[in-house]
Amino acid sequence: MTAPRTTEALLAAYTAMVRDEAARQNLVSAASLDAFETRHIDDSAQLLDLAPPGGHWLDIGSGAGLPGIVLAILGAEVRLVESRRLRATFLADVIAALDLGDRATLHAGRIETMPTERFDRITARAYAPLPKLLDTAVRFSDRATVWILPKGRTASSELDAVRGTWQGAFRVVSSRTDADAAIVVATDVRQTTRRKESR
Repeated sequence: MTAPRTTEALLAAYTAMVRDEAARQNLVSAASLDAFETRHIDDSAQLLDLAPPGGHWLDIGSGAGLPGIVLAILGAEVRLVESRRLRATFLADVIAALDLGDRATLHAGRIETMPTERFDRITARAYAPLPKLLDTAVRFSDRATVWILPKGRTASSELDAVRGTWQGAFRVVSSRTDADAAIVVATDVRQTTRRKESR
């Protein structure tokens, strides 16, 4: 019987799979591959500290598996959503190769085609601007859901764009891996009454 791989070994194996797959498809920028641990793994791992431990995560537009695969390796229960066929195939291969099936599941399709289900945490690293993201994903949340959304340098401006149409407890947290980047963290997210009545 093979001994379980350590977290460090799983992260190393995942990094190697991304680098190998990068020769076939554009998973992450070529310039970031040399700093993969900081630019991608550490950047994803920091999200765990922005919500209470545990809970079921939804990662929309998972792409190369960031942050979803990293979160699963670190022990979170994650549903990854990826509509692009080659990337979804890669994610399925990673889940199988790293034996993450007890923590990571994959919806290989658009988020709009996924049956409604409530999640404790919602994240999306590079899916869409905040207005579209909230519109798309709110049906997977309730008022206790914690939204943890890496937004780079656009966090504050994207937050400004939803004021008046969405309400909740929103805050902007500085990224630990990029001094110029930020993460939108929110709970109690819901449409304003005015927004609902206009539909």
